[in-house]
Amino acid sequence: MNQTFQVQGMSCGHCVNAVTQAVRSVDPQAEVKVDLPTGKVDVQSAQDRAAIARAIEEEGYRVSA
Repeated sequence: MNQTFQVQGMSCGHCVNAVTQAVRSVDPQAEVKVDLPTGKVDVQSAQDRAAIARAIEEEGYRVSA
């Protein structure tokens, strides 16, 4: 299932890696595409949306509804 998240606070390659790793901590098989300029994170995963958002937020980023 494709899910899109609006993530605030990302500004560099380290942020992209941190968000990607956070998503993969919930679903190691997830496909993650981060668009840094827009803050959009596209995730291809069968995992629960709330669990993915929580993992991203635990890395210190804000996920908008």
